[in-house]
Amino acid sequence: MSFQQGLSGLNVAAKNLSAIGNNVANASTVGFKAARAEFADVYANSLAGGAGVSIGIGASLAAVRQQFTQGNIVTTSNPLDVAINGNGFFRLTTNGVASYARNGQFSLDREGYVVTNNNARLTGYQADSLGQIVASTPSELRISLANISPRATAAANIGLNLDSRETVPAAAFSLADPASYNSSTAMTVYDSQGNSHTLTLYFRKTAANTWAVYGAGNGALLDGEGGAGTPLGTLSFGSNGLLPANATMTASIPLTNGAATPLAFPITFPLTDMTQFGVNFAVSKLSQDGFTTGRVAGFAIGEDGVILGRYTNGQTRAQGQIVLANFVNAQGLAALGNNQWSETSDSGQPLVAAPGSGSLGVLQAGALEEANVDLTEELVDMITAQRVYQANAQTIRTQDQVLQTIVNLR
Repeated sequence: MSFQQGLSGLNVAAKNLSAIGNNVANASTVGFKAARAEFADVYANSLAGGAGVSIGIGASLAAVRQQFTQGNIVTTSNPLDVAINGNGFFRLTTNGVASYARNGQFSLDREGYVVTNNNARLTGYQADSLGQIVASTPSELRISLANISPRATAAANIGLNLDSRETVPAAAFSLADPASYNSSTAMTVYDSQGNSHTLTLYFRKTAANTWAVYGAGNGALLDGEGGAGTPLGTLSFGSNGLLPANATMTASIPLTNGAATPLAFPITFPLTDMTQFGVNFAVSKLSQDGFTTGRVAGFAIGEDGVILGRYTNGQTRAQGQIVLANFVNAQGLAALGNNQWSETSDSGQPLVAAPGSGSLGVLQAGALEEANVDLTEELVDMITAQRVYQANAQTIRTQDQVLQTIVNLR
């Protein structure tokens, strides 16, 4: 008598239960991918056996394959938690050895590297000193906590409406006499050391549709285009209340604080933002490109994987870009534990690129991907596996009873 079929059935049923049990145990593991036990029948080799009369000798475990389907995405309060929505894996390194994961629970270590709970470092493209992403060989992402250098104002843009109902002031222009000009506005500009300075512009009507623009830096009158005491320039409007072209004039602020002097830059009055209508004076645009130094205030990760640093001076600067890797045969990856896999000859080489490119998914910051384990399905499969185990045990019991009957023959 043969007990082989029942014994093999017990073995594969037990392994199926083990796979199901592992899935259930990791139902709360972030980024976990459920595995499925796959079986094959077993036949004895025979050179002379007839085709239709062979009886199999049981079953075997053909493979245990992980199912890389999308898990549910849940939001968290950690900005360094990242979920992948779509295909791809995070690329990690541990002592220079690459591994891959779907678990996006990241944090910063004491050296500023973005790491997992077991200190594997996240990799991606680095950014240069100006915050430009350099797409090259992925390397370990390190967040810089250093202050960003200040930038001196190099250009300013102003848009406003000058009231066409105003009259020409009778008094000569003077900073101390508000009656000598019609309106004014001020803006903050920065020198090469990040120190702030106040630039004030005064608008004085000189004739119909014509305005002189005077400037003051830190309360001192600036030299104009004609020398000391003259305006920086003139605004000449058409009869329709619009400028015929962009107007540009230069402000030059002398400094004595050790920064580069003078602080000189062009001021542009775009024709699309300048009007002279019969309504009150109003400023619609006031901008300049300088800023003071800034400290890191926080981080944000975009769906394209770019890590943006937010600074106390209102600036943002890219610190790097997370990359994703994909494989022709993801089921060929070797499980390493700790939510990581490694490439094998079966998986093929990794295809590394920025999130959202090609077939790669996008990222969602402040979120995590849950395990793709369906507990209801697993519990039903567990009941089925249990019944299969009991049935195979029953075939062994029946074989034993038949054998006992033969032994008891007299």
